[in-house]
Amino acid sequence: MIDTVDDGLADLLHRVVYLLGESARQREAGQGGLTYGQLRLLGTLEEIQPVTQHQLAQALSVSDPAISRALRPLEAAGHVEVRVDPEHARRRLVSLTEAGGKAFHDNGKPMYDELRTALLDAGFPYERYLSDTLRLAEILEDPPGRT
Repeated sequence: MIDTVDDGLADLLHRVVYLLGESARQREAGQGGLTYGQLRLLGTLEEIQPVTQHQLAQALSVSDPAISRALRPLEAAGHVEVRVDPEHARRRLVSLTEAGGKAFHDNGKPMYDELRTALLDAGFPYERYLSDTLRLAEILEDPPGRT
């Protein structure tokens, strides 16, 4: 068990969280397209759809009412489609529209670039982090010794 935390790593992680928060606050203030929460929601839908509102809430670790509120402006903008589940009239299925997929990619790319630049400017070892993350994903997809 590790009893201490590397202060340098802790400082870098603190800066990353700060930069993410600043980026989210700027988007919430209307300084750029979709909010971070909306991008997360659209990105989740790109991975799993159609999905019930309840399943979407679980995937994003938010409440069902929070998902309902979050979907309203996205549906009004034509980014998502919410319809009655033909198998259960009380459930609603949510799907990403073509416009929603385009909005996700168009808004997500600049946010990714802004965050990457901010992290590099702050001295965060972004390229190493990215390569380590990709390697970890490979290992998790195909762990050694799995047949």
